[in-house]
Formats: sequence, C-alpha cells, structure tokens
Amino acid sequence: MTVRVGIIGAGAMGADHARRLHSAVSGATVTAVTDIDHDRAAALAEQVGAEVRADAGDLITADAVDAVIIASHDSVHADQVAACLAHRVPVLCEKPLAPTVADCARLVAAEEALDLPVPLISVGFMRRFHPPYAEIVEAIDSGVIGEPLLARCSHRNVIAYPGGDSAATITNSAIHEIDIVGWLLGSPITEVSWHATRSTSLDGSRQDPQVLLLRTASGVLTVVDVFVNARYGYDVRCEVVGETGTVNLAPAHSITVDHALTSTAAYPEDWLPLFAEAYRRELQAWIDAVAAGRPSPLATARDGLQATRVAAALVESMNGGGVPVKVQS
Repeated sequence: MTVRVGIIGAGAMGADHARRLHSAVSGATVTAVTDIDHDRAAALAEQVGAEVRADAGDLITADAVDAVIIASHDSVHADQVAACLAHRVPVLCEKPLAPTVADCARLVAAEEALDLPVPLISVGFMRRFHPPYAEIVEAIDSGVIGEPLLARCSHRNVIAYPGGDSAATITNSAIHEIDIVGWLLGSPITEVSWHATRSTSLDGSRQDPQVLLLRTASGVLTVVDVFVNARYGYDVRCEVVGETGTVNLAPAHSITVDHALTSTAAYPEDWLPLFAEAYRRELQAWIDAVAAGRPSPLATARDGLQATRVAAALVESMNGGGVPVKVQS
C-alpha cells in the first residue's frame, strides 16, 4: 500500500517533510499541499508532484489523502487535528500538539472517545528517533552508568525566530528537551522551576538565555539551558550522570579541521542537518504504521499533552519569579 499524504503548511518544516517523503521514505507519496501562502504551496506542490488544496479542511477531506501532516502555525494545530479526528484521518502533528493544556486535553479526550483500535494522532517529537538518543537509553537500560541521578541538557539556536517572547522559548524550543528528558529517563517530569541569567543584549524581545530545572517522578534532576540567540551555531547537548558513570551525546560538529597549529569545528546553522536522519526514521516509522493499520511508534496525543503541561508549569514558574511548580496531572 502506498500512503497518500497531504501536508498542511509549506514553510520550512512542511517543505522538509514533503521533500523527505518524496525522496527518502518508502511507501508514501505526497498528493496534496496547502498553505495560507498559495504561491508557496504551489511551488512545493510542483516539486513533489502534488496538487494544491484550498485550505486545511479541503485537504483533510480530499479523496486522494490517506493521512495528514500538520506543519502549520501552532495556533491552528488544535482545530486541524480535531478535523482529522472528525474524519478518521491519521495525523502527524508537529510539536506542540496544541498551544494550551486545555486544547491538548480536548484532543486526547476526543481521540479516546472514538475508541478506535489504532489511535489516529502522532506528535512530531523526532528526537526520539535520533540514533544517539536511542543509544543513551540503551546505555541507561544496560546499567553501565548505574542509576541515573542527574541530567544536563543544552539547546542553542543561532538566532531566535521573530515574533516570540520568553514564554515562546519554552513552548517552541525547550519543548523538545521537555519531551526527551522524560523519554530518556523513563519517568515523567513532576516539578519544574524557571531561572534566568543576565540576558543577552542582542534580543530585547525575551529573556535569553533561560535555565530550567526539571525533576522527574524517579527523583532525577535535569538542568536545561536554552539560548535561542547563541550566534555561534545550532547546538544540542545532553549528559546523563549515574551512580557509576555518565553517557553523553557526541558533539554536534559536522567536521573538525586540524591545520596550521589550530583545530576548528563547524556547527550546523539550524536543526535540519543535525536531525535529518531522525526525521527520516520518524516519517518512515509513521508511514509503515499507517500502511499496516497498526499503532504508530511516535509520541502519542497523551505525550503531547504531558509536554504541554510541563511547558505551562514552566511559564507559571517564570511569571512567579522562579518558584517551583508542580506539573498538572
């Protein structure tokens, strides 16, 4: 079976998914694209041999669409996922599932009310498919570092996207660390607090960088620094410290050049090169599941709800001056 995929949103993420499905994922074809910018949708559709649909509703109900990827603005995710549920269409929604806890909870309730043998919603937390993260889980599960005690993560962008604020740093960037920490440690985050250093002078729109403390139900404390105007490159770091050892992500450098008594390393400009294989594996796993009619191995709607709950608690801590906040359960 070839899964016919419609893509909502033809920006950087939607376009990358479309091209990857077209060229690097088996068993799939992109048949429809829509975007609020019709010209952008038309250009992407031409690249992958798809048709342009008028809007999200038109695409979701199209006869030539078996499954949908949502890569539109965060603010419309909830309505578009709900439309997919209403029409029983499998959907891969880019993070976040929805901007608010209430919206996420409604989607979880709506999906569970359908009582289908195979859930329809998958959420695009692609780091779960990044091979080094999988190797960290294997190292933890093997017992080689003993019981985990502490984790340290960094998330650094070259420059922040315009139009965001301090809360957006949490909900759009740190959301990946929020999901991956609970997944790596096999324990949900139950308490958080938000902290700040002196802010960079290069961005007056937000507090940057930020330091987040995340405590899991198992008692592991994770320290996350998020710096979305780091300038030097796109950089993701992770270390888990156990009772008898540690396990780390390798540096994100693509190459290191040694020359003339110096050693230099190159960083990617954004996340796409670093996580290219993770995106490919995520999409292939989703397509295989849809084609076989089995549950997707991607993050679930409940995972999306949990991540949004943690993000909301961090925003509450930020607005409260850094007080510890329990994550809603």
